[in-house]
Amino acid sequence: MILKDIIKQTEGRRLEFKEVLPKNAELANTIIAFANDAGGELYIGVRNSPREIVGLPEEELIKIEEKISNIISNRCYPAILPDITFLTEEDKHIIRVTVCRGSTPPYYSKEKGKLKGTYIRVGSSNRLADAEIISELERRKQNISFDSELVMQKSVGELYIESFKQVYHDKTGEMLNVQALRKLELTKTVSGMEYPTNALILFSDDTLRNTIFPFAKVECARFKGVTSEEFIDQKSITSNIALQAEEAYNFVLRHINKGAVVKGVYTVSRWEYPVKAIREAIRNATVHRDYSLTGKDVKVAIYDDMVEITSPGLLPPSIDYSAMESRQSDARNKVIAPVFKRMGIIDQWGNGLKLIADELKEYPQIEFRWKEVGLSFQVQFVKRDYVSRQELGQELGQELEQELEQELKNPTRYSGILEKLNINPLARKEISELFGEKQISGSLNRTLKKLVEGGLIEHTIPNVKNHPDQKFKITNQGCLFLKMLKEASKTDFDTLVNN
Repeated sequence: MILKDIIKQTEGRRLEFKEVLPKNAELANTIIAFANDAGGELYIGVRNSPREIVGLPEEELIKIEEKISNIISNRCYPAILPDITFLTEEDKHIIRVTVCRGSTPPYYSKEKGKLKGTYIRVGSSNRLADAEIISELERRKQNISFDSELVMQKSVGELYIESFKQVYHDKTGEMLNVQALRKLELTKTVSGMEYPTNALILFSDDTLRNTIFPFAKVECARFKGVTSEEFIDQKSITSNIALQAEEAYNFVLRHINKGAVVKGVYTVSRWEYPVKAIREAIRNATVHRDYSLTGKDVKVAIYDDMVEITSPGLLPPSIDYSAMESRQSDARNKVIAPVFKRMGIIDQWGNGLKLIADELKEYPQIEFRWKEVGLSFQVQFVKRDYVSRQELGQELGQELEQELEQELKNPTRYSGILEKLNINPLARKEISELFGEKQISGSLNRTLKKLVEGGLIEHTIPNVKNHPDQKFKITNQGCLFLKMLKEASKTDFDTLVNN
């Protein structure tokens, strides 16, 4: 990537800009944070806000390079060997410091020591690592994962895992005997006794799971509107982790809509969101979350404008969501992930992100967003046209009030049709028959036309109005109007309008 393109990017986990050489401690902390995480690049001579190449004096480049090398050498431990290069753009000179992901973490400040001088990269800032993060970095150096560590409070024989055994058998046809548990690294032998790993505790329904991992759960919520101020529905999923993803997925299905679309000459039902992609994202959140982070759970939130999934733990350094079709794979939980793979719940070989990318192509109206929020990773499936539809609703507000007044005088004109369409999409003839008409009347046609023009109903096949399978379905605006009708029927209309 050329420099002009690089400086257009936002500062983040792997990228930072500085107008001048930072102070010694600030520079060292950035280098340490890059080495402890995914690596990164620091550009010196580029102003961040507003973004502009200001350059460094050419005669001072060698001196600045030596100072950078000395700061890193004197302040960082273990040794970090950056690549320092000079770049020129429009006769302005820049220094680029490239730091690779370190192989012997944790890296820390020599002056402050490991406990008070270990830094990690969170977004575009450097954050002091706590004991949990330092432990995770230590495990990474030893190439072991948190879920593989032993739990000595109970032996395997004392642990209740019958539900997991049944689920595993249902999914694989295999029995989870002592040998199978050991082969899957769910247990380890110590002094002749079999003890569970953290992974088996998480798969169990034993009380010990709630004691050690009280936040190993999924919190699901359907909110009213586009903020988290008011719940419509919520559910805490506290079952073992083998079951959590499907329960959360079913919660989402209960709270999103399904309509009809045309594919070729056929009319097929279709969810408003790419549900296979959402299912994959929920599974990833459950399988790849950082279970070592206490006090954090997976969150699945449904708003009027999007579905949002948040998982504890930053994205693994080797995974790049901007290249979703490249079949990437990096399991944080090296015991849990193979078990899920064996059960057919995930594809361990990197097809998950490609599946999400492929289904999103079928949903151009849905924007896929991802970001790191603190020490969590979040994905969002956002309706692109939600804002424009809301603005349309505001524009039609006055007209809806006028129609509401007329409807109160003649309740069958609109509400009957909207009530029927609120259950299922219907063809013109089906609507006529429901109202006892022997044939489609001109009055019905005018009413349907008015409802379409008002944005209260819409065609299921918008591009082919005379399609033989054409039907009408209620819109969000129509649901709003119907709700207003029901509310107005319980009170005086003049009071409703005046308020």
